Amino acid sequence: MKGKTALSERQVEVAAGTVVVTVDHVNLDYHKEKEPLPVLTDVSLTAVKDQLVAITGPSGCGKSTLLRIISGLVKPTSGRVRVLDSEVKGPRDDISIVFQNFVLLPWRTALENVLFGLSSRKDLTDEQKNRKAESALEIAGLQGFESVYPGELSGGMKQRVGVARALAGDPRVMLLDEPFSSLDDLTAERLRREMHTLLISPQTSVQSVILVSHNVEEIIELADKVIVLSSRPAHVVGELKVDLPRPRNKKSDEFFQWVDRVYSLLS
Repeated sequence: MKGKTALSERQVEVAAGTVVVTVDHVNLDYHKEKEPLPVLTDVSLTAVKDQLVAITGPSGCGKSTLLRIISGLVKPTSGRVRVLDSEVKGPRDDISIVFQNFVLLPWRTALENVLFGLSSRKDLTDEQKNRKAESALEIAGLQGFESVYPGELSGGMKQRVGVARALAGDPRVMLLDEPFSSLDDLTAERLRREMHTLLISPQTSVQSVILVSHNVEEIIELADKVIVLSSRPAHVVGELKVDLPRPRNKKSDEFFQWVDRVYSLLS
């Protein structure tokens, strides 16, 4: 959907809810010798409150790079990112990111790994940090595993520790970079079924979630809105609002119709 139709639908969506994330005409160029190498071209998107937005596109098109721009880890060549009314100019406490690799410290327990994510928070006492870490582990379904080391946890439980570490900082925005790709199919399926209700919940501070994935069925299972990028230099070629009730039936005709819509934009 392009032009006036896409713009009018975005205006309707924005009017209907609080805009949490705004990516506004973002461009990114790498420099190869003296010539710029465009990676992202005029990328714009929004995520409103209680919305999970999925970003997909061909392999290597810059999906994860866009996520890092939103997180403040990478600075765009031009354009800007805002969370609520504040421009993102670097990493910040109200944006958390969960990577595809668990990135856990093997010599620290689950609780200590979550606490490590709070180590830079000078505004919290040690007691407050412990309470936040324990609460985050409970929300992630790991109550009772606080003293267990990563080597004793399954892949799904390790990823839950990663989610708990991200939640402990009370983020407004949660970014997920291929969070299930390192898991076996059965574990990934189990965690996917819980992810939307786990993150977008009154128990957490999260207001919007942005997921990067190349798995189209995963996207339709989880997303409220899908942003489809082209091959590099990546630009937005489609934006779909997924109108399916939850929990979503992956065997239904309606589900596969949405999968086909995404594939048609990717082809």
